[in-house]
Amino acid sequence: MFKALSNESRLQILQWLKEPEKHFVPHEGIDMRKIGVCVSQVTEKLKMTQSTVSQYLSILQRAGLIKTERIGKFTYYKRNEEKIREFAAFFNSEL
Repeated sequence: MFKALSNESRLQILQWLKEPEKHFVPHEGIDMRKIGVCVSQVTEKLKMTQSTVSQYLSILQRAGLIKTERIGKFTYYKRNEEKIREFAAFFNSEL
């Protein structure tokens, strides 16, 4: 998790996903709070290539910090709040 959080852009993604309705325009019919945000939306906001953003999202997913849901041809990403709370509790109690 520390490695996943060591990149400013990945931290920014997590911050945006905390309140996605403030930072992204939803895909039609998609509840961003429940389903998440599409990689193309994050790519546009970061102004990076889709391959770089996909790699960042993959790192966050492998660390357990975000979850994915596939709907049709789109993959949506949202924060894994339970894992983030566990990490924060560990950090507060152990360090």
